[in-house]
Amino acid sequence: MGEPADHELNGPDGSAHAAYARFEVVAKVRSYGEEVNLLPHLPLWTELLVFVGSAGVIWLAGIPLSNYTDILADRLHLGQALGGLILLAVATNLPEIAITYSAAASGHLDVAVSNILGGIAIQTVVLVALDAFGVRERRPLTYQAASLVLVIEGAIVLAVLVVVVMGTQLPKNLVVARLSPDVVLIAVVWVVGLMLTQRAGSALPWSNSGEAPDSQPKPRGHSKKSRSDDATRRGVSTTRVVLVFGAAALATLVAGALAEESGSAAADQVGLSGALFGATVLAAATSLPELSTGLTAVRQGDYKLAFGDIFGGNAFLPVLFLLAVLVSGKAVLPNAHAADIYLTGLAALLTIVYMAGLVFRPAKEHARLGIDSIAVLVLYALGVVGLVFLPQ
Repeated sequence: MGEPADHELNGPDGSAHAAYARFEVVAKVRSYGEEVNLLPHLPLWTELLVFVGSAGVIWLAGIPLSNYTDILADRLHLGQALGGLILLAVATNLPEIAITYSAAASGHLDVAVSNILGGIAIQTVVLVALDAFGVRERRPLTYQAASLVLVIEGAIVLAVLVVVVMGTQLPKNLVVARLSPDVVLIAVVWVVGLMLTQRAGSALPWSNSGEAPDSQPKPRGHSKKSRSDDATRRGVSTTRVVLVFGAAALATLVAGALAEESGSAAADQVGLSGALFGATVLAAATSLPELSTGLTAVRQGDYKLAFGDIFGGNAFLPVLFLLAVLVSGKAVLPNAHAADIYLTGLAALLTIVYMAGLVFRPAKEHARLGIDSIAVLVLYALGVVGLVFLPQ
């Protein structure tokens, strides 16, 4: 690190103590930046190239990561148990985990928050793509997937988002042992939600355990079991499963960190706010694995699994605020901007639309979409336009 400039050494009172304190602060800030930055300062086109390449790695690594997560859960006899649900939630959200850590460590908390909340909104929009390009029967996705269990999973997403909004109203200095009460409560609500989901999946005191008539004929998760059985028939060893899983996870983590850093730098150069970038471009890049795995599940007729994976991932994403607080040592949600609260409301609104679709089960398609998917697409487009006009 080079010597500080003269104007950095001169304290307001000209004293040696003030000058030394000023130098110490500058040194800490500079050394901190050198520790967390993976990339040097690059031209705009290079930043964009790194971002696109990182998004491509997230897409490619996300496919084997999801597949081998299912095989690993089956080999470890986790199945639909609580441990299996946690493993699935962590594995499918590794890009967001890497981005949250990188953004919090580099001081880009606005990018971390908007990526998480914008990610919930855009991952809900992934269901629109699954409805349009995945469903082969001439019925909308919500008609095929209708189940009270999925409605419960949607309610858990809403419960977590309510705690997020409550957390924005807490004092900014309410941090003890690098934790704030809002992020702890979010994690507790998520774990309780997992337990409720697991119990509801076993049996509900409703006709046919809450499964709608004329929905998918095979049980939820049959495509996962098929992948695991196929791997066993092909003689894929558990060692190979662990190695591929580890390699895909590492590639996803590195690509996620590079995507955050290069994307944030590019957004700064073109004058795009961190909130808008995190909620749209970065959130879209990290949603690519969900799109790929969702299309695979839907094309195999596992509509409930595709829906459940999206709702499950959305419920898990706000838990990453716990990681952001631990890394940064600062309360995240009390420092939320208007755009962050706005994105929380948008994510909740889109979730409610699909919950209504699961209950009312629209039977007709319009341009290959159910009326609920059309409503979600329109509301998301209007929401992004509204985000542009929010005060920065």
